[in-house]
Amino acid sequence: MRRVPQFPPRFARSLANFQKRLLAWFRAHRRAFPWRESRDAYRVWVAEIMLQQTRIAAVLPYYERFLSRFPDVKALAEARQEEVLKFWSGLGYYSRARNLHRAAKEMVVRHSSKFPRDTNAALALPGIGRYTAAAVLSIAYAAPLAVLDGNVARVLARLGAVQGDLRSGGRWEQLVKIAQQILDRKAAGDWNQALMELGETICTPRSPRCADCPVGRFCQARALELTGEIPAPRRKPDVARIKIAAAILRDPLGQTLLMRDPGAHDHVLFSRMWQFPAVAVSRNAERELGEHLRAILGIDCTSDRSLHALPAAHHCVTFRNIALLPFLADVSKLPRTPRTRILKLDQLEKLPVSSATRKIARAAANHLSQLAASK
Repeated sequence: MRRVPQFPPRFARSLANFQKRLLAWFRAHRRAFPWRESRDAYRVWVAEIMLQQTRIAAVLPYYERFLSRFPDVKALAEARQEEVLKFWSGLGYYSRARNLHRAAKEMVVRHSSKFPRDTNAALALPGIGRYTAAAVLSIAYAAPLAVLDGNVARVLARLGAVQGDLRSGGRWEQLVKIAQQILDRKAAGDWNQALMELGETICTPRSPRCADCPVGRFCQARALELTGEIPAPRRKPDVARIKIAAAILRDPLGQTLLMRDPGAHDHVLFSRMWQFPAVAVSRNAERELGEHLRAILGIDCTSDRSLHALPAAHHCVTFRNIALLPFLADVSKLPRTPRTRILKLDQLEKLPVSSATRKIARAAANHLSQLAASK
């Protein structure tokens, strides 16, 4: 196993200069985001959870809206989970919202409605891992804890010319140690944000802007002309191709039906939220969907071919490439059960729904508007 090299002695001797340069660059060029307007632990925590596996541009429209409705830990803890999910709807990875809600409840009971200052107490909360704990505690409370995410790991790997897969061979744990060693303990929050900002804007995965790097003189990968090879690309899992057929049932009043479907695809695509009746299909989507509707709702849409196929939509979740196959069906009556909700198609925003459900609804709305225009 190839050992991860320590940063060279000349770097250690110049650490103070390195820290000074990076912090000066960050304070002069830091991007303005709403979560940087305050060091309030609650606001920092919400931002960090939203930013997990999600682009900043996607988070921006959700952040202030979420905080407007849930301005503090107590407000979040007292809300119903369904409402929390509704305000998260469309942001994806809904387990984050559920864990956020659960953690808020624990903070109310155990930590006086505040994000705890103790590292172990923070790590004990639902949805809080090593990175999130270090980020919130350093930014909000100036705790001397270094963060390590993909952006920071890439910066450190290039600075030290660390080759190979950063997630294997003990390299990640070694980078954790290095991140802590070079941390500016007097400005931990700014320091962590500076490293992340550097990775996001300058030391990017492809075509890094080395000429604009404030600490380029310290970079071994640049000196060795290895920035294009470090870090080594990770092997991506094979893409799973899935087809999901969904039924938009419509009664004479123009109402449709959403439900909590126990299908095996539910946790992946619809995140256990309200959705159209849907099922994973293989060959004959119309027939398989019809059988599914008869089994779960007692509706027969197979005898007279009343399922009308709409244009397919595509949806990606991590390594899954999903084809959404929407079907519209007019029915005389929609079944009411504890697992169903009946509402107008344009009232979907009243319920927490996923992006996939929105795409299915959009296909139906477009079809119905075209029908209305042709009359």
